[in-house]
Amino acid sequence: MENKEIGVYDEDKAIAFIRKAIPAEISDKYTDDDLLFVIDTIWDYYESKGLTSLDADLTEDELIDTDDLTAYVLKEIKKDGVLIMDKTDINFIVKAELEYEETLDIFGD
Repeated sequence: MENKEIGVYDEDKAIAFIRKAIPAEISDKYTDDDLLFVIDTIWDYYESKGLTSLDADLTEDELIDTDDLTAYVLKEIKKDGVLIMDKTDINFIVKAELEYEETLDIFGD
């Protein structure tokens, strides 16, 4: 993919990217802090799976199971008890965040 930034993850840019990538009716339901909670939870998932130290022999697709990631985020949101999000909304947000990551050169593509 062209125009990749070299591994610079910017939460503000991620939130803006997510808002543009998801349907407006979903975006309008959540604050930036809500989206940041999802982003932080995604990175917690990466840590729990040992994915913060990427193995150069594996591709991004091999590392990330989107269904498992979405289930993890849903579980953590329910456990937190403060934020209420629909599973479908979470799925859109997770996929948009992963798309944002793809715009970066995090995985050395």
